[in-house]
This record gives sequence, C-alpha cells and structure tokens, in this order.
Amino acid sequence: MIFDIIKGIWEGSGFASLQWQNLVMILVSFVFLYLAIAKKFEPLLLVPIAFGILLANMPETGLMADPAGIMTEMPDALKEPWYHDGVLRLIYAGVKSSIFPCLIFLGIGAMTDFGPLLANPVSLILGAAAQLGIYVAFVIAILFGFTPAEAASIAIIGGADGPTAILVASKLAGHLLAPIALAAYSYMALIPLIQPPIMKLLTTEKERQVEMKQLRNVSKTEKIIFPIAVFVVVALLLPSAAPLIGFLMLGNLFKECGVTERLSDTAQNALTNIVTIMLGTTVGATANGIDFIQLKTLLIVALGLIAFCFSTAGGLLLGKLLYLVTGGKINPLIGSAGVSAVPMAARVSQTEGRKYNPTNFLLMHAMGPNVAGVIGSAVAAGFLLLMFGK
Repeated sequence: MIFDIIKGIWEGSGFASLQWQNLVMILVSFVFLYLAIAKKFEPLLLVPIAFGILLANMPETGLMADPAGIMTEMPDALKEPWYHDGVLRLIYAGVKSSIFPCLIFLGIGAMTDFGPLLANPVSLILGAAAQLGIYVAFVIAILFGFTPAEAASIAIIGGADGPTAILVASKLAGHLLAPIALAAYSYMALIPLIQPPIMKLLTTEKERQVEMKQLRNVSKTEKIIFPIAVFVVVALLLPSAAPLIGFLMLGNLFKECGVTERLSDTAQNALTNIVTIMLGTTVGATANGIDFIQLKTLLIVALGLIAFCFSTAGGLLLGKLLYLVTGGKINPLIGSAGVSAVPMAARVSQTEGRKYNPTNFLLMHAMGPNVAGVIGSAVAAGFLLLMFGK
C-alpha cells in the first residue's frame, strides 16, 4: 500500500516527466539569471525572461497549457472555455495580439528624448544604417528555405527591438513567434556582451578616442511638433507601421507637451513596469525545451544573432564613413547605437568610448542614432508587413 502511494506520488510528480530538453533550458535560465543578477546585463528584461524559461520547463505544471485553443486553430467544437488555459498562456494572449508591444512602445515614447536626434539630424542615417542586419538576415533565411514571410519575421530581430519583432512575427509567421520573440529580447538584454567585440574589430583606437562637440539646445516647440509630424508622415507612407509609431509618438507627446505629466509618468513607470513583467515572463515561457530545442528553432536563433551583428556593423561602418567625411568630428562608436534597443545600445557606446578616452562623454550623441533606430525598425517592420502581409 505504502509503495503504491509512493509510486503514485512519483508518477504524478514533475521528476517522472522531466526530459533532457527541459534540463537544458533550465540550465539556460540559470545562465541568464546569473548574467542579469551578477553581471547586471539588463536585469529588468533578463530576470523575467529567465524565470519565464524556468517556469515553462517545470513538467506537469500546466502554466502554458492551451486546452481552449486560444493559440491554435482548433475547431470550435473541441475548444474548452478560455479559463481552462494555463495562467501564463492567458497572459501570453497580450503578446500574441500585439497589445503588449504597443503598450511598451507607449512607455518607450514617454521615456525618449528626441532632442539629440533633432540637434544632430545625421543621427537619422546612422539609425537607418543599423537596420542592415534585417536585410542581410532576410536573404540568408531565404537561402535556408524559409518562406518570404518567415524570413521577414526572423530578419526583424536585427532591429534589436522586441516589440517590433513580436508584431511582425504575429502578423506574418505566428508559428515562429516564440523563438523570434525570445531571441529578440535575449539579444537586446545581452547587448553589453555582443556589441563590444564588433565595435573593437571595426574601429581603430584613434577613432574610438574622438570627442564630439556639445549638441545645440532644441526648443520645446520642435519637440512637440516632431512626434506629430513623424506619425503623420510614416502612417500615410506605411499604414502597417502605424500601431507602433502611433503609440511611440503618443507616449513622446505625453512627455513633451507639458500638460499631461500624470499620463507621462504612468506610461514611463507603472504601465511600462507592469507590461515588462508580463511580456518578459511569457516570452521566456514560450521556451519549453521539448518544443524549443529543434533544428529549425536553433537556426532561427542563429539567424537572429547574425542579423543583430550585421546591424551593429552597419551603424559602425557608416560612422567610420562620417568620421572621414567630417574630418574626424564624429566618433564611429555612436553608430553601433543605431540599433533600436533604447537606451542599452547608447550606454554601451558611452562605456566603450570612456575605455579609450576617460574624458569622453558620448551618451547624448549616441542617443540620437539610438532613438532613430527605434523609428527605423518600426519603418522597416511596416515595409516588411506591406510586402509580405496577407
């Protein structure tokens, strides 16, 4: 009798169902937690993602169960009530529906100062150059046999913008959303690890030491007009980019108009923090080892890294060209900040610049390409949706 009880407990436990793939992903989550907590690599992103991976790989918990078929195309007759789904699966609906990405962009807009971009418009082309990885990865993905829609969804990882990657993948290749979202957010968090070797490889020590002049003051009127003008132009040119650009610019208008301080504060802090917790945890929870450790998934993750590296290189190489054209007045390191990860990429440019010139202060100069990259990745997403959307 006792042995039967023990046997029943064992068979009902997670230990009996634990697979080697789960163990691999659990170890990955431990590595991410170490990098986030001990090394402080973007902990606000990496801690919820890492713990989400841990949650998803605990067998028999049902946290990502989908009996209601919310995330599948089950016939209506087979669907259970929505509340039978796992709690993380229900929250994940906010990712799948693109609600969370748009809300994140609202918060980013409220936290963003477009002043450095307006003060130095050349930043806009640096942000555009740093989208190079999107197009390189698209071509490579096509060569590996992915459909154009799938290739576009994978390639957008090169923009280093999690919300944009989620929006594009959910529209073009929903079946690939999990690995694409996880790769995009993981690489965003690991920017301090990925970018410095590329920056050192593609620039000379003399270039890294360049000090840049202080930026001009940008008027309040310019800052108010900018988000309205950008939204109108982009939305008319690429309607498919309107959700992301619209929420981004609305958040920025909250910040700059001077009459919506409470809304701006909520978007910057409470709303962004809440959505980050839910989005990060559920994105991590899509990495169940049984489904995740497959050749196709690992290929997507590898292509995402290639896209990210080429995007960093694109910004740096244009920065080197501008260094030559301006007679050494532009530090090429700010080009690497042209990827859309705000403000992580700008902080990396600042950190690397200070290593070679302790008196250098590149942060505000790097913020120009950085915020331009946010606009650039949203525009690239709109273009891909226009070209390959159904």
